[in-house]
Amino acid sequence: MTLISSDISSFPDFHPIPVQDAFYEPQRTLWHVTRYHEVQRILTDYHAFSSAHREHNPFRRQVAMGQFISIIGMDPPRHRQMRGLVSQAFTPRAIARLEPRIAQICHELLERVIVNGRMDVIDDFSYPLPVTVIAEMLGIPVGDRSTFRYWSNIVIAEDEAYPEDERKRVLDEMHTYFGHILEQWHKEPKEDDLISDLMKAELDGEQLSVPEIIGFCTLLLIAGNITTTNLIGNAFLCFDEYPDALAQLYADPSLIPNAIEEVLRFLPPVIALSRYITADTKIDGKQAQEGQWVLPWIQSANRDEEQFADAQVFDIHRNPNRHLTFGHSIHFCLGAPLARLEARVALEIMLARLKEIKRDRFMPLERIASQFIYGVKHVPIAFTPAV
Repeated sequence: MTLISSDISSFPDFHPIPVQDAFYEPQRTLWHVTRYHEVQRILTDYHAFSSAHREHNPFRRQVAMGQFISIIGMDPPRHRQMRGLVSQAFTPRAIARLEPRIAQICHELLERVIVNGRMDVIDDFSYPLPVTVIAEMLGIPVGDRSTFRYWSNIVIAEDEAYPEDERKRVLDEMHTYFGHILEQWHKEPKEDDLISDLMKAELDGEQLSVPEIIGFCTLLLIAGNITTTNLIGNAFLCFDEYPDALAQLYADPSLIPNAIEEVLRFLPPVIALSRYITADTKIDGKQAQEGQWVLPWIQSANRDEEQFADAQVFDIHRNPNRHLTFGHSIHFCLGAPLARLEARVALEIMLARLKEIKRDRFMPLERIASQFIYGVKHVPIAFTPAV
């Protein structure tokens, strides 16, 4: 076990709200919830805490995203129908079939930098890996990935980071881009990608609408690469802060899956979600009213001592590890198995091919601008290539 050190320079601007009773922010009609059991309840009870899009939202980013029809912005029964349809592409068997290609991409990315003895984990590896996988799943041009990254950065950014008109322009660009992809599909139908499956699928005897398909493609492209990008990046932040954990992984790579779960708990790429209160209810014994909003803070719930013994300890042997980073209940992240697979294969290959990994501490770390996502823009490392 490694106790948290007093120097947390590897985690810039990471300040979880202490685990405490829920409190209300009247300016935004917003409840902040940090206790594990309450966060879990809010993520589970979709009757009282809705995910459906609302025009009056304290987060402008989510209002803008409302133009896309996405399963993360739906409640049952439509959510259950849509999820059942698209989940066919994320069955354990379907995800397992991707492992050889994921490994191939990892090796190709490392081949470009290994002779240099240094790399940026984000730019050179953890961003291009998932976005390539997602682009190939969808059957869209991998060469557009710099554009995908630009879109993703703006969509996830906190409200103040970009003007509202720029955010709207980006969302319009994404809508137009996927609309063009669907037009091309009608002209030249394909057989072996996810968009083809969605175009042919039927829901209650009807085919998915163009907005529904565009919404899912947009969600998959953004959420599918953001999570894995920051999971791998955050893993190296943890290993830099706690080098004995990295040494244990070098000595025993079978610990990698467990280490990934601890990174997800300890430095989660998704730190909070939002829900709309649809009926008067109690939160931590306090009265909340219909029409108010609630932020269940995942990063705080993951540090709740009532759920995790020694919660402030980064322990790659922790078991069980029921963190809430991928959500819970009906909105549990559809892409979680893919993110875990990508992270496991990536770390296995990186630790096999790169020895003596150390972060370049002369280059300061900068957090990405987002209220809901945690990650840094760059993670520069130096290493010795394995013989």
